[in-house]
Amino acid sequence: MKIRNVVHKGLRRFIEDDDSAGLQPAVVPKLGRIISFLQDMASEEELRTVPSWKAHQLTGDRKGTWSLFVTKNWRLTFRIDRAAIEIIDLDYEDYH
Repeated sequence: MKIRNVVHKGLRRFIEDDDSAGLQPAVVPKLGRIISFLQDMASEEELRTVPSWKAHQLTGDRKGTWSLFVTKNWRLTFRIDRAAIEIIDLDYEDYH
């Protein structure tokens, strides 16, 4: 899937320029694998094929937003525009 926009500045720089400044060095390899997976996937059903990412959709005011586990406190979150088949509002956020 194409990634339409990235909210987190460090993550955007990593995706666009292969520059990991603004990200914790220990998570850069994992983020790289997840981003590659997201760009290569054809449908959102594929998200659940990697159990260690604990893929799930959020509820409440964030209903429709997907969450993927990166570290104890950090998650990649995003929505999927099904009409355009694109990932939107990709973010790297501290949950706690």
